Amino acid sequence: MKKRAHKKMTRMRNKKKLVKIESKKATLKKVQTYIPNFDKLIGGGFEKSSANIIVGGAGSGKTIFATQFLVGGMKKGEKCLYVTFEEKKEQFYKNMLKFGWNLEEYEKKDLFTFLEYSPVKVKTMLDEGGGTIETAILHKGITRVVIDSITSFALLFDKEIERREAALNLFNMIGGWNCTSLLTLEEDLTETKELTSKAIEFESDSIILIYFPSEKGERNRYLEILKMRGVKHSKQVHRFEIGKSGISVSLRKVNNFNRK
Repeated sequence: MKKRAHKKMTRMRNKKKLVKIESKKATLKKVQTYIPNFDKLIGGGFEKSSANIIVGGAGSGKTIFATQFLVGGMKKGEKCLYVTFEEKKEQFYKNMLKFGWNLEEYEKKDLFTFLEYSPVKVKTMLDEGGGTIETAILHKGITRVVIDSITSFALLFDKEIERREAALNLFNMIGGWNCTSLLTLEEDLTETKELTSKAIEFESDSIILIYFPSEKGERNRYLEILKMRGVKHSKQVHRFEIGKSGISVSLRKVNNFNRK
């Protein structure tokens, strides 16, 4: 009798857990990236208010991916913020025009805000708990944020424990903005080395890896979703192209992929 009662209680607890999980799935809101086919690989889009990282080497397409994420939102009337540690505004706007993205026009419509920041300023902002970025987000009602890139920010800290603490503070701050954010991290993934900051990897809701290997005398682009917290996503490597309208991802998996 005791065994039967125990089994019945276990079934009831499991049923309650399942109901909670299904309820959570039902309330999970998605933010589309509007990058052709990519949303199909991640269950419809990023989780609303999530912090996501895209990692890749120089010239791999990180900035284009991130900007396309913002442009997709602005086309739907969303207000977006681009924070850069490296890009100059004039040159950045000129580069994005190649894909038909007139950021100056979006800026005039108050849909786009460009902030040029130094990594040291971000460090100060963390100490102060806000700053220009947070003011812009709250004042303008921004829903999408790109920070390009956090590589130089991570290099400000010599000790691992300092990097971990700073990364935790950064993601806590981002989480308080109630925005869906995409951060870029420069790392040559064709080399056999780990990501720059373990803390950054741990704290983010998702990690997208971009590979740009040389194959038979030419370079091709691939992406892989390393992590997408709470979301069923593709675990395959997919090829993508950069065309006149930006990035387009192939749904076909790549067989026998070699990142080097």
